[in-house]
Amino acid sequence: MASLLFETQADTMQTIPLTPELLCGALDLERTAHGLLPHRLPARARAQCADPQLAMAESQPSGVRLVFRTRATVVELDTLPTKRVYVGAPPRPEGRYDLVVDGRPAGSGRVGGGHTLTIDLTTGSAAHRPGPVGTLRFTGLPDTVKVVEIWLPYDEMTELVALRTDAPVEPVPDRPGKVWLHHGSSISHGSAAASPTTTWPALAASLGGVELINVGLSGSALLDPFTARALRDTPADLISVKLGINVVNTDLMRLRAFGPAVHGFLDTIRDGRPDVPLLVVSPILCPMHEDTPGPTLMDVSALQEGRLLFRATGDPADKASGKLTLGVIREELARIVRERSTEDPHLHYLDGRELYGEADFGELPLPDGLHPDAAAHRRMGERFAALAFTPGGAFTDGAA
Repeated sequence: MASLLFETQADTMQTIPLTPELLCGALDLERTAHGLLPHRLPARARAQCADPQLAMAESQPSGVRLVFRTRATVVELDTLPTKRVYVGAPPRPEGRYDLVVDGRPAGSGRVGGGHTLTIDLTTGSAAHRPGPVGTLRFTGLPDTVKVVEIWLPYDEMTELVALRTDAPVEPVPDRPGKVWLHHGSSISHGSAAASPTTTWPALAASLGGVELINVGLSGSALLDPFTARALRDTPADLISVKLGINVVNTDLMRLRAFGPAVHGFLDTIRDGRPDVPLLVVSPILCPMHEDTPGPTLMDVSALQEGRLLFRATGDPADKASGKLTLGVIREELARIVRERSTEDPHLHYLDGRELYGEADFGELPLPDGLHPDAAAHRRMGERFAALAFTPGGAFTDGAA
């Protein structure tokens, strides 16, 4: 098939079959009435939890991209996105698609149309309105053989309907670099990043020269056994798990349950990947939850003013009875990794405040009290790359 790349460029656009070989970063692909829907959890995991938040998060293709080799100068992609509208909240920008050519940013775009999911955060209700397929078009690409990547929006469920180019394409099965498998919360998912290639994990992967599989699941990094099994069963050279904030947000468990749950999560990963460098990352700074337990609730008064703001509703005194705060979680994670690492030399720990801490909050405060903005994502990605991928870092099996 490689020889096709050097044939005379066709005068008309040709439709390219959307096959799994052209997709990177997804753990499963579902055939729908329209095309292919990428998932970031396998079907067996999805079947074990009916939580609509998890279903939404894992079907949003953070880190998922089309990758192919071609000399095409024009590329078109038809997609059917699902766009979210939150009642009373400021309008959300449409999801961005990023174009990368031979490893360098080469453009971005948005897709019109699509389904609309209207969510009322005060009641928890949701309404779905169907919409049409939209088209993304990139032109003026260099007329040379190159590797093209189209990164899908990190925060919009995206069904892939059709791919068209003005020259043949082929998959790129042997991508350079190690595979980095990362799991975390909405911040790892992308939160308020500017685009899919500028979430902090995507930036860190680019700087580290590795291939990213992002299992950051907004609101859903809850130490679920099915997530641990998905990580265990996914081939990877490097693994990181960023744990803690969602357990506080949801007020899901107490200290007595948290420690054993972390052990079980790590045990499951190690069942399939016993010698892979494994980095446990604690939460970044989040002042409202440093010493105050959850649950985290939306500030209704701010929402009525058109602002999205979260607040901690727990009582700091409840720490004595085992309620979790970020300070408690960091101490527990550090202890667990310290004790386990005596028998697991490839296990490492990173305090999340090294990615975003007190000084960063003073300069780049969390706009909604919970999530970093685009500038903070960039800073976190650069710091993670320096801490994990450089000599002496966890992913070189040096000191974390």
